[in-house]
Amino acid sequence: VQLQASGGGLVQAGGSLRLSCVASGRTFTNYVMGWFRQAPGKGREFVAAVSWRGGSTESADSVKGRFTISRDNGKNTVYLQMNSLKVEDTAVYYCAAGTVWQSKSYDYWGQGTLVTVSS
Repeated sequence: VQLQASGGGLVQAGGSLRLSCVASGRTFTNYVMGWFRQAPGKGREFVAAVSWRGGSTESADSVKGRFTISRDNGKNTVYLQMNSLKVEDTAVYYCAAGTVWQSKSYDYWGQGTLVTVSS
């Protein structure tokens, strides 16, 4: 499956952004979808995931209450709504597709979209 992420940009602390990731090539509902991020000089970390039909979600403690993951299976798209952004949210954000819920192991990755939060 091919994944194309978009929606990154520069935003002030306290602001909001919505990331989108469009999937193609395989049946979208076969996949758990996740978002990960990698800040400068750090390893990649899990942000959030949504199950095949969108009935279940999970998110990292660092973004709970601020970020919301959702998916629109009719549009083959997964979203990450990011509110109350903090400077420490600055990172390249990647969407990913996997087949096992809560495994944190994903099979396909998008190219990443940069989010920069200024103070």
